[in-house]
Amino acid sequence: MILGVHGIGNYKYFRDNGSEEAAAVALAGRWAEALGRNDIAVAYYAHLLHRGTAMGAEDDPLRLEEGAQDLLIEWAELLQPEVRIAQGPRTRRVRQAAEWITVRFGAAARLFAIRFCREVHTYLSTPDSPRRLGARRAVADAIERHRPEVIVAHSLGSVVTYETLWAHQEHDVELLVTIGSPLAMPGVVAPRLVPQGAGMPPRVKRWVNVADVGDVVAIPRGGLRDHFDGVERDVEVVVGQWDFHTATGYLRTAEVAGLLAL
Repeated sequence: MILGVHGIGNYKYFRDNGSEEAAAVALAGRWAEALGRNDIAVAYYAHLLHRGTAMGAEDDPLRLEEGAQDLLIEWAELLQPEVRIAQGPRTRRVRQAAEWITVRFGAAARLFAIRFCREVHTYLSTPDSPRRLGARRAVADAIERHRPEVIVAHSLGSVVTYETLWAHQEHDVELLVTIGSPLAMPGVVAPRLVPQGAGMPPRVKRWVNVADVGDVVAIPRGGLRDHFDGVERDVEVVVGQWDFHTATGYLRTAEVAGLLAL
């Protein structure tokens, strides 16, 4: 059995299906279709991080909370280390960061970046917030229910999974596969982890990380092996120009399919 743990932008499954359980089933169907196999379930937690957005706020970086704005600025600086965001009021800096992302990667990337910073900030802003503990509990309950041999954790889901496997050490996991993971992202994610820099979680036998060469979330380039003890290897893939970070894009690659061919 494979257990998937999703990343950002998946509240729509809860909105469209009406419950956490139905959302998990619907999302698992998408993952199963992409992977070409049916022995997969998904741990669902997106509804626990959803805070609602006012009309017009979805693509407006100035409507982010201050902490999320700081994440956007830090992330943009990581993506363009040769060009620093100009100093000055936060509002000017966050607008400049969003505009640079739009020019460099396109309007869709701007919307993704704002959503990413909003959800990452919601999860990481406080170590023991009800939302953070609830997301970890949702993943722990899914592990208890499905007893997976393999966990595939995408994007923010790799952060939730990492913390869950440290906090809930009840079950052995044969293989942890992180895809498009920001776990080692300096400033934005790595310093906020609980525990911080602790390496491979207990009772995980193998950990393999997969990142697309153009994935703007999988920062720093080069993978996780140099940042977390116990990572077996980093696998570089080419998902596609417009699909560089989606879970389904990763699941369709030959490299991920090969890792999961148990």
